Amino acid sequence: MGGVARRGGRDKMATSVGPWCLRLLRGVTPLQSSRLHCENTALSHFLQSLRMLPLRAFRTDARKIHTAPARALYLLRPLPILLATGGGYAGYRQYAKYRERELEKLGLEIPLKLAGPWEVTLYKSVPTRLLSRAWGRLNQVELPHWLRRPVYSLYIWTFGVNMKEAAVEDLHHYRNLSEFFRRKLKPQARPVCSLHSVISPSDGKILNFGQVKNCEVEQVKGVTYSLESFLGPRTSTEDLPFPPATSCRSFKSQLVTREGNELYHCVIYLAPGDYHCFHSPTDWTVSHRRHFPGSLMSVNPGMARWIKELFCHNERVVLTGDWKHGFFSLTAVGATNVGSIRIYFDRDLHTNSPRYSKGSYNDFSFVTHTNKEGVPMRKGEHLGEFNLGSTIVLIFEAPKDFNFELKAGQKIRFGEALGSL
Repeated sequence: MGGVARRGGRDKMATSVGPWCLRLLRGVTPLQSSRLHCENTALSHFLQSLRMLPLRAFRTDARKIHTAPARALYLLRPLPILLATGGGYAGYRQYAKYRERELEKLGLEIPLKLAGPWEVTLYKSVPTRLLSRAWGRLNQVELPHWLRRPVYSLYIWTFGVNMKEAAVEDLHHYRNLSEFFRRKLKPQARPVCSLHSVISPSDGKILNFGQVKNCEVEQVKGVTYSLESFLGPRTSTEDLPFPPATSCRSFKSQLVTREGNELYHCVIYLAPGDYHCFHSPTDWTVSHRRHFPGSLMSVNPGMARWIKELFCHNERVVLTGDWKHGFFSLTAVGATNVGSIRIYFDRDLHTNSPRYSKGSYNDFSFVTHTNKEGVPMRKGEHLGEFNLGSTIVLIFEAPKDFNFELKAGQKIRFGEALGSL
């Protein structure tokens, strides 16, 4: 009888809690069964109280929608909304980049669509300088010996790095990511062209080149930036290598120091998998350095087509001087995670430093009382380095018969010819 009563009680309890609990209740002791019954009763009361919560209704044009207060508060939380909109926008940008890559493969012209002022402002509000400083410190953390090969191998596979060109091919040699990024090449890996007067200062991709017209420089085809905004305003003749300006002369004509010459430019983008050091593109003398602490937005070709005057927004180091045909300049443009730009002969340069604010610039002259010319550089000589891929911009004066040996979009390596007379 006791067994029958217990089975009846279990069957009654099973009916109240549902079939999903039946297996749990079989084979338990009377004490355990009593505890389960109490817990199930409390759970049932709780669920019934939730069903009795007052619902609020609001009307749309199509239908009436009911929702509980707690559910409405959850849907109005800002974090899910920001994540949803941000994720959607990022997905849209990735799809746009995919379309651009497909059009490039087909040889078709990519339609131009510039970012609006609000989009540029929103992008610049991202703390890329702080994130880049954090990334720089992370890169300097020494990796355990056993972890170096897997980490570097993943990077090599992702970005297509050719380690056979590295001076040290053993991945265990590089203590941290920073050393791996700044790896040196074998001496014979990059022969310097001696037949042409200007060579490529780095590995990379040619974004644009040609004559500078109307004081505007093309960062990519159809997207320009102001020459004066990029190089900065004029200062005294003691600091800069070009003569004083008159009110009737344009900024471009201030840079062209010799009659019959033209102003030329070339933009080279360094991808993350490229060799990160840059060299002197010709024989010249560096007399002045101007450092612009700016944003650190991405400078990949897709962004260069999207944001007008992208290079003028970003942090950059402008080196100016003279070569045999007049004015010559090389500008190293920083980017996201590339806050550190190093010039080997300039120990006073500190990029992406919190002591410098955006919108300013600081000058330094290499011409002193003891050194009347500046810093002489030989073609192919080591000049500086990035901590990750970025952009090099050359702006120089040359005779009208100067010709570029390039095609837009082509890959180029340090030491190969850019152009000659």
